[in-house]
Amino acid sequence: MLTPDILESSRRSVLCWLATADAHGCPNVSPKEIFAVFDDRHLVIANIASPCSAANIAANPQVCVSFVDVFAQKGFKLTGSARDIAADAPEFAHWAAPVLEKAGPRFALRSVFVVRARSAAPILAPSYWLYPQETTLQSQIEGAYRSYGVRGPVD
Repeated sequence: MLTPDILESSRRSVLCWLATADAHGCPNVSPKEIFAVFDDRHLVIANIASPCSAANIAANPQVCVSFVDVFAQKGFKLTGSARDIAADAPEFAHWAAPVLEKAGPRFALRSVFVVRARSAAPILAPSYWLYPQETTLQSQIEGAYRSYGVRGPVD
């Protein structure tokens, strides 16, 4: 399910966006800075300061997670169910290992959200499908660099 392409895309994305809903269906979308693909079925997201996401997952485990490389303007959307594993739970160290390394000493984790993916779909900027003959990964990256006023890596 979580293919090498999804793994690579997640590594190039600065944030992921976790969409949850409460017991009444009221949605919430929240950016998450520290996340990692755990295995071919699971994504792990650090809960640093996300009481609303935690409460929603407790009430309704259905979630959607998206991440996009802002320069390539492509990424993935994962849907599935989430569990909130507290820092004092016996299985916390197992699930939290990849995000603890990213968090380092700067961020204390309250818990980790473990998302079991049910489906995955690509996210593409409209140019990729509206203008496939002229839209390339390189053209999207160069356009994003111009739009954001940044320079790419030096060769």
